[in-house]
Amino acid sequence: MMSRMRKHHLFWPLCMLGLLLLFNLIYSPDFFSLVIREGNLYGSLIDILNFGAPLILVSIGMTLVIATGGIDLSVGSIVAISGAMACMTISKGTDQSSLWLVLSALALSIGLSLVLGVWNGALVSVARIQPIIATLILMVAGRGVAQLITDGQIITVSNAQYQYIGAGSLAALPFSIFIVLTVLLIAVLLTRKTALGLFIESVGNNARASQLAGIRSKTVILAVYVFCGLCAGIAGLILSSNVSSADGNNAGLWYELDAILAVVIGGTSLNGGRFYLMGTVVGALIIQTLTTTIYMIGVPPEVTLVVKAFVVLAVCLIQSDAFRKTMADRLKKRKFPAEQGVNRHVS
Repeated sequence: MMSRMRKHHLFWPLCMLGLLLLFNLIYSPDFFSLVIREGNLYGSLIDILNFGAPLILVSIGMTLVIATGGIDLSVGSIVAISGAMACMTISKGTDQSSLWLVLSALALSIGLSLVLGVWNGALVSVARIQPIIATLILMVAGRGVAQLITDGQIITVSNAQYQYIGAGSLAALPFSIFIVLTVLLIAVLLTRKTALGLFIESVGNNARASQLAGIRSKTVILAVYVFCGLCAGIAGLILSSNVSSADGNNAGLWYELDAILAVVIGGTSLNGGRFYLMGTVVGALIIQTLTTTIYMIGVPPEVTLVVKAFVVLAVCLIQSDAFRKTMADRLKKRKFPAEQGVNRHVS
């Protein structure tokens, strides 16, 4: 029974998440405490879910892209562009408290994110440019586009409806959590209850063979990049609405790397093929919990990324079957060196 559990793709990520939470509990005994203020829940666990919502969204989209054998380095730039477009639209309105103005801003941001997803997908599937190069173009140019939208300034807005997206509450929980659950449910239903998931895995294993088998590989690749752009666009709205401002230079910075790490920690191979959405969610929670832990214990900002990199490396090594087997063999040799020597002599 235990052996079967260890082979499950969620076993090691959940163990690492549990160890991180246990460390936080030991370091700060009130880490798991929840309080109700004005009908809403507050606490460190709620903060992890709330602040981790944008990363989870981006990671969900990244999972499907990686499952096709691709990668999207532009998600951080799309996050910045989406937030910049929404805040710019609201700030230019005559009545910032207008609901129609907010709906227009959301439509423009989501529409632009879909267009950017189409751009990435077309470069990869139609122009046949390597995914890392195709998305690197928008990664570099997109950050500049976001700063052009904001004119290099941090745009602040004052709109309660827009702020509700990232800072509002529903049923005592942050509204962003329900956004993530909705997107995750849609992704799970589309990939596990329809043939789309099999198409994605087939293309990731061998795009040419899938095309010969009748699968429209180009359409599948285009679709996952569009979905990834959509997830990044929604994440940008959550980030900007949470602080009621847009920063084209820093919004979504390094999100592409965190999303890739979340996908890998969740058990999805960078080579494409089989993917695990729930594993990705756990991976994103590990990264967000790690970030919260680093800030809580007072690690200096200049070494935060170094600590984060080493911990993520340790997580990836621990969940690697090949690494665990190698370490087990070495420990066995050190534990029974004489016996092994006798066995070789007898043979």
